[in-house]
This record gives sequence, structure tokens and C-alpha cells, in this order.
Amino acid sequence: MALPDFPNPSTAAQYDDERRRARLRATRLGHDWVRWRRTRRTLLRAALIPVVLLGIFAQYLAWDVMPERDRLARTEPAVLPIAGPSDPEATDTAVFDLVGLGVLDASDTARALPALRKLGSVWAVRYDNAGIDTKVIADLIVKVAVASHTPNVILSGHSMGGVIALEIAKHLHTGSDRKVLAVLLDCTPVDLHAVRPESRDQGEEMQRWMGWIPGARESRVLRFIVEMYARHENYTGGGKYGIRGDRFRYSVRQVLRDKILNSDTASNGLIEAQFKAIVAGGAIDDLDALAKPALGKARPAIVFIRPHDAYRDPIVDVEYSHRVLIEQVGGVNGRLLVVLTRTTAHANPIQRPREYNTVIAQQVVPFVRQVERESTERASAAGR
Repeated sequence: MALPDFPNPSTAAQYDDERRRARLRATRLGHDWVRWRRTRRTLLRAALIPVVLLGIFAQYLAWDVMPERDRLARTEPAVLPIAGPSDPEATDTAVFDLVGLGVLDASDTARALPALRKLGSVWAVRYDNAGIDTKVIADLIVKVAVASHTPNVILSGHSMGGVIALEIAKHLHTGSDRKVLAVLLDCTPVDLHAVRPESRDQGEEMQRWMGWIPGARESRVLRFIVEMYARHENYTGGGKYGIRGDRFRYSVRQVLRDKILNSDTASNGLIEAQFKAIVAGGAIDDLDALAKPALGKARPAIVFIRPHDAYRDPIVDVEYSHRVLIEQVGGVNGRLLVVLTRTTAHANPIQRPREYNTVIAQQVVPFVRQVERESTERASAAGR
């Protein structure tokens, strides 16, 4: 008996595949187009790109920007107690410490400077992570000073924190009943010209990105990219594709720990506000306001702490700030003290606490006390 004639499996598979392809060609979009078929199909595919990008952008807003924006909306500035005065003569004075660009809370810096306790009780300013309003901070300081029965205030600002300290001091000096005894400026740029060109360029580039990209002030993804780029010299120049794997992984962990997942780190918006405070150049106007008596209060002393070798500070041209301060505050009857350090760099009291505390105890405290005594003697003489 003859065996049935079965089709060749390979022939059947080929037939089915060809039929499937023919069916796809007959049913796909544009199969009946006669003119400009390829061009029309290319344009249609290109039109899908914005739709895909829009979807990605929607996810970026939903998962990255909006949760951070909601969190920042709930933040607010604060004034945190650090330590009481170590000198019985300083119980009537409160010292408020303010940190610089990219830092949110001055607590660690204030704790590294126990010599400030010789001037009064020490407090740390914590910025609002959504931005900076110096009037709000000044009002907080007045509330603390009233509650602690301290009529005198000293402000200490590190780097950009000095710019904020001067503006707060003007609010207190011209619009409150608290007396500002002194403002301590640690490597403070008095205007944008005092920022070295490379750091100035980075800040201006950051502002451009903030203006161009929606959600850039809140985005953690963009912050991660920027922070990794800022560290690129640490992990490039070797290994596969020019990347050193171990150093790259270390940088990723460091950025995630310190800048992205840390709720106490400064936001993109706060850093922008801090840089804008320098760009605005209001420090010179604030110095002018502080150079005159106001509301029956004597003008405060100004102390400028800087490295003896100006090039030890890679961020601020301290020689420039020094000259401006001499013009604004110095002179025969000026109230300016310039303290030159040997081993410090740019506003780094946490890294060089011994030298900072030494110069504060040996130079700053006697100067502020002398200015305070002179003001008291003048007030007494005027009252006779």
C-alpha cells in the first residue's frame, strides 16, 4: 500500500512565512498610497517622536519633579541652638552662623567654632530649601533674641553666607530694636567680580540650565548628572572607555548619599538663590547702610577672615573683597578688622578648626569687645 504524500515541513514553513509577510504588507498603514509613499511614511514615523518625548517628559514631571516640589513647599527657615556663652560678659549677645553655597544647615560649622561662644550664645541658621528670604530670617533672629533676652546680635557668614549675613544685618540695623555688634565675613565675595572666573562661569551656566529646563530647580535626575559631571576628573582618564570603574562607582555612591538621598542637602533652587544673592551685588549697598548709625544704634564692626596667600582660596578673589571692604568700611574712623590666616583655604572651618578658633579668640573677640566699649562710651558721652 502506498504511503500518504505529506508536505515537506520546510516548504510549509516557508509558505506560511511568505503568506504572513504578504498579509502584513497588505494591511500596514499606507499600503494603498501611490504617490510619495516613502516620504509620507517617513514623516509619519517622525511625527511619533514628539509623542514619545512627551510621554517621557510626563514621567519626568510625575516621578522626579512634582514629589520634590511638594517636599520643598513644606520646608521653612529655622534658627537652631548650638551652645550657650562661655564668657559671663557675653550673656547679652547672640551669635548666628550662616553657611555658603550648596549647604543648607550651619549647625556643623557652628559646632566646629566653639570660640564663637566667647562672643555670646551660638545659633545656626538653616535656610529654606525652596529659596532665601533674608527678611524672614531677620524676623526669626529678632524673635529668638527677644525670647532669650539678648539685645545684641553678631552675624557670622562663611563665603556666600557672608552676603546673606550682610543683608540680614541691614534689616536688623535699620528696622529692628536689636543692636548688631559685628558681622564676621569668612572669604565672602562682596560682588560677582570677587568670584574667580572659573567658579563664576559654573554659576552662570547653572543659571542658564535653570532657565531652560522645566523642573530643573527640583529635579534630582538633573542634580545627579550635574554632580557627577562636577566630579568627572576623579573617575576619567583610564580603564575601559576612559572610565575608572572603581572611582566611578565611588562617585555614584557619594553623590547619591550626600546630594540626592540626603534630605538635608541644598536643593537646586536654593543653590540658584544663593548664587543670585552674589550676582545681585547688594553686599556693597548693605555695607553702606551698616556704615551709618541707625535708630540710635552705632554702626557695627566688620571682620574679614581670609588666607594670607590669596591663591589658597580657589573660589573667591579675597584680595578684591579686601580692597572693597577697605573702601567701604576702613579708613581713619573705620570699623574694619582683616584677619589673615596661614593654613586655611576657602571658608573651611570644619577642615581647619584649630586655626579658625585661634584667630577668633585672639583677634576677633578683642576687636569686637573694643568696638562695643567705644560705642557704649560714645553713647554715654552723648547722653550727658
